[in-house]
Amino acid sequence: MRAIITTTLATIATAAPVAAFAAGGRVDDSGIFVWVFLGFCALIVVSQIVPAVLLMFGMVKGVASVVKEEMAPAKK
Repeated sequence: MRAIITTTLATIATAAPVAAFAAGGRVDDSGIFVWVFLGFCALIVVSQIVPAVLLMFGMVKGVASVVKEEMAPAKK
């Protein structure tokens, strides 16, 4: 009984991905203009991320310096 279950599970595990990929059948007719448009969109996203990351690092650096000044021992 255990051998039958193991064989059945092995068959299902190997047949499932084949059936999933065979069901697609979609043809990609994207031309050069679609890829240029997507590249332009990616360029816009990257150009927005770079200043945001720099701003975050600046804010963290500013907060860290304020916390460092507050945590420093008082001078007499």
